[in-house]
Amino acid sequence: MNFKMNEAIEVLERTPQTLAHLLSGLSDGWLHADEGEGTWTVAEVVDHLIEGERANWIPRLEWLLREGEGRPFPPFDRFAHLEGQTARSIEARLQAFAELRAANLVRLRELVDPAVDLERTGLHPAFGVVKLRELLSTWAVHDMTHISQIVRVMAERYRADVGPWTAYLGILRRK
Repeated sequence: MNFKMNEAIEVLERTPQTLAHLLSGLSDGWLHADEGEGTWTVAEVVDHLIEGERANWIPRLEWLLREGEGRPFPPFDRFAHLEGQTARSIEARLQAFAELRAANLVRLRELVDPAVDLERTGLHPAFGVVKLRELLSTWAVHDMTHISQIVRVMAERYRADVGPWTAYLGILRRK
């Protein structure tokens, strides 16, 4: 196993600033691009990350520590961010994400002693028994997944414009 909590935190700490550098000040064309029907825009991905900070990672961690395998985590609605959306700027969204993430990392450090807690288990509603280290690993990889998704959506916007160079652009050769 490769998981080390301090290394996961390195990724989790950097995601807000990575997204801020990538997305702040971009035109709406970039922020509202998607990959077709039923896919998320760049702004919606950021909203999803915000929702995860509010309702997924730390609440599930606290649940696991409190309930163990006694009761499954409440389900996380991966699409809740799509309901009741507001017209916040990308800067406001990124700021909200950064603030929530910073508070959640403080809470993570308060709750988890990596020397004793990483193998503690909880009950996921779909997967069954899961370990705390698996939850934390998933949190870090979830960030990487959505950073990749954002970049892929942005690249897709120029698919037709790159012409024959598509052959050299791996991000556009996925179809």
